[in-house]
Amino acid sequence: MSSPEAPGARVDSATTESLGDLLGELSGDLSKLMRQELELAKAEFRQEAVKAGKATGMLAAAGFAGYLTTVLLSLALMFALGAVMPLGWAALVVAALWGVTGLVLYTTGRARLRTVNPKPERTVETLKEDAEWAKHPTK
Repeated sequence: MSSPEAPGARVDSATTESLGDLLGELSGDLSKLMRQELELAKAEFRQEAVKAGKATGMLAAAGFAGYLTTVLLSLALMFALGAVMPLGWAALVVAALWGVTGLVLYTTGRARLRTVNPKPERTVETLKEDAEWAKHPTK
């Protein structure tokens, strides 16, 4: 018959680890967790980049399709006008229409571009306020 041991007399191997060992293990686990989180973030970024690349390719193809549609519709208009006037004049009329459209778009875009202020006014103002506060934080 074995003798009963007093409570607390038996020492587990887990309790004999020093605090330094536990902190080292905790540090290693945290380091491993951070590396795993970084790898997960990289994988997610790659996945999103692939999706963005495919979407960009589709948008580029849509732009090219729109361009071809515009060219073919311009040719169709030219040939339709060619039924009532010489084909050379019909081509000139279509080119003039595109020239006027381009001129209107250019002047409108240029006017809007002149209203653009590259300086972030509100950000500059808040940075000035922050700098002033940093100089005198009790005010």
